[in-house]
Amino acid sequence: MSRRLYGYAGRILRLDLTRRVAVKSETGYDLARDFIGARGFGAKILWDEVKPGIDPLCPENKMVLSFSPLTGTSAQSFHRLFAMFKSPLTDGYFRSTGGGFFAAEVKFAGYDAIIIEGRAEKPVYVWICDDDVEFRDADHVWGATVDGAAEILREETDRNARMLVIGPAGERLVRIACLVTEDYRTPGRGGGGAVWGSKNLKAIVVKGSGRPELFDPDLFKELVEEQVDVYRRSPLFDAFHRLGTNSVVYEFYTLGHNPTYNFKNVELENVEVWRPEVLERYIVKHYGCFACMIACGKKWKLTMGPYAGLVWDFPEYETHWSFGSTCGVTNLEAIAYANMLCDRYGLDTISAGAIVAFAMELYEKGIITERETDGLRLRWGDGDVVVELVRKIALREGFGDILAEGVARAAEIIGRGAERYAMHSKGLELPAYDPRAAKAHGLSYATSNIGGSHMIGWNKYEILGRPERVDPLSTEGKGLLAKIVQDQVAAYEAAGWCAFAELVQTVGYGSVDRTMGWIGSILYAATGVEEFRNPGYLWIIGERVYNIERAFNVRDGFSRRDDWLPERFLKTPFPRQPARGQVFELDRLLDDYYSARGWDSRTGIPTRVRLEELGLGYVADELEKIGRL
Repeated sequence: MSRRLYGYAGRILRLDLTRRVAVKSETGYDLARDFIGARGFGAKILWDEVKPGIDPLCPENKMVLSFSPLTGTSAQSFHRLFAMFKSPLTDGYFRSTGGGFFAAEVKFAGYDAIIIEGRAEKPVYVWICDDDVEFRDADHVWGATVDGAAEILREETDRNARMLVIGPAGERLVRIACLVTEDYRTPGRGGGGAVWGSKNLKAIVVKGSGRPELFDPDLFKELVEEQVDVYRRSPLFDAFHRLGTNSVVYEFYTLGHNPTYNFKNVELENVEVWRPEVLERYIVKHYGCFACMIACGKKWKLTMGPYAGLVWDFPEYETHWSFGSTCGVTNLEAIAYANMLCDRYGLDTISAGAIVAFAMELYEKGIITERETDGLRLRWGDGDVVVELVRKIALREGFGDILAEGVARAAEIIGRGAERYAMHSKGLELPAYDPRAAKAHGLSYATSNIGGSHMIGWNKYEILGRPERVDPLSTEGKGLLAKIVQDQVAAYEAAGWCAFAELVQTVGYGSVDRTMGWIGSILYAATGVEEFRNPGYLWIIGERVYNIERAFNVRDGFSRRDDWLPERFLKTPFPRQPARGQVFELDRLLDDYYSARGWDSRTGIPTRVRLEELGLGYVADELEKIGRL
C-alpha cells in the first residue's frame, strides 16, 4: 500500500500523441521524497524515459511539464511551470521555466506532471478538464499566432481556461521557438516550441476545480504569513514591484553586465534611457502570477514613433538587453515591438536578440553582405532592422531561415570565420551578463547542463553582493561558489520557486540558511514528508538534481570539452570599467569546479563515488555499462 502524499495532486498524466491516448498514474512517494517536484521530477523522468542519441525533433523525444507540491496553494511565488526535454538547440538536456497561472490550473485539475510523447498524425490540441482529457483537431488554429489561437480555443473550451500554446515559429521548427501561456509568461529557452511543433501539438488547454490538501494547514498558514512579512521588509521588494526586472537595466550596465554590441562591451551611446525613471513612464498596469504579491509584471503603452498605440507586456531585463544593448539599440519603442512579435510568434527573446547581434557583427566585419541578408543593412543601433529580422526568423523567411537555426548552427552554415562571433555555450545563446565581469557566474555559463543560461546559477553574491559580498573579479574559490549556487537553484526549482522571489526573501532574511530552513518547513507542512524538514536534505536534493541532469548529457556524449565559452572572453580583455582588463580563466576555473563537485577533472564526468553518495547508484551503473564512467 502506497503512502499518502499531501500537497501533491497525486497523479501524473501521460499524453501519447501518436495513439491519442491519455494515461493517468500515481505520483510515487519515492519520486516525491527524492526529487520534490517541478525541475526534480522532470530531470528524473527524462533520465528514465528518453534514450540517448535520439534526435530532439523525433517522436521518441519527450517533454515533461511538472509542478511543485506548493503550486496552487497560498505560498507565495511557487507556481511556476517547468518544462524539461531534449533540446533541438543544444542536443542535450534542457529545463525551461515560466510563470503565470497555467501551473496552478493543472494542479487544480489533479496532476503533478504531464508527460508528452509521440507525434500526432496531424495538428492537435489537448483539452483537460479535471478527469476528462480530450485530443482535439487543431487544423483551424495551426498557423495562428499565440494570441489568435488562444482566443479561438477559449471559445471552444472555457473562457476561464489556462493554456500553453506555440506560435508559427514552433510550427516551423525554429530552434529557438518557445512555449507561451495565454498571459504571455513563457518557458522561453531551448526550443521547446519546436519540440511541440515536431509533435504537431498546438496547445494544452486546462480547467480544474480541485485544490491541494495540506498536511498541517495551521503550520502552513503561519509560514506563509512569515513569508509575506519578509517580502514586505525586503530591501528588494519595492524595486521588483515597481518596475520588475527593468529596475536593474541601468544599474547592471554600470556593473559591467548588460553587454553591448554582441559582447564587445564597449560603451553604449544614449544609455541614459535605461534609467528607471525613464522606463517607468511607459507603465500603464501592474500584474502578477498566481499567488505572488511581488507582481513584477507590467503592461507598457507606446505613445510615439511608428509603433505608437501598442499596449503589451513590458520587455524584461533580458529582453531589454537582447533587442537593445547587444544590438546597440536604444529605441525603446522598437525593443517593445520586437518583444511583442516574439510573444505572438512564440520566439525566445534572449536567443532572438543574440542572433540578431551576431548577424550585425558579421555584417560589420564584411563576412556577410546585403546579398545574403535579403537587402537589409544590418547596422548597429537600427531598431527597425531588429524588428524585421525577428519576423524573418520566426517565419523562416529568407536570411531568417539560417538564423532560425541558432548562432552555433548558423555560424557553421555561413562559414568564413563566423563562429568567432557566435556567443553561446553548448549551442544556447548567452544572456545579459559578461563572464569576464563575474567569474563564478561565468563559470556557471560554461558548466550549465542546459548551456549558456544565467538562471541555472544566478550568482547573487557576485552580482548584487547579497546576502554577502564576493569579489566578482577574483578567481579564488569560484569553483565551489558556482557549485553552491547551482545546487541552491536546483533545490529551489525542485520546490517550484521563482528565482527572483527567492532573491527577495533571502535578502529579506539576510541569510541563505534561513531561506532553506523556511522552504523545508513549508514543504513539510504541505506534504508531511519528514525528510523535507532537514535543510541539509534539501541541499542534497539540489545536488542530486544537478548530477542526474549532468549524467543525461554525459550519456549523450558530453564531457569537459563541452564546458566551453567563446574565445572573445578568454583572450580579449574587458574594455570598460569596472572590469577593465579582465579575461575569463576557463581551464583554471574548470579544474576548481570539478574538484568542488567531486567529478573527474580530466573528463568533467561525475564519479561513481559521488553519484552513490547522492543516491544515484543506478545512474552510475548505466554510465558504466555504456563506458562513460
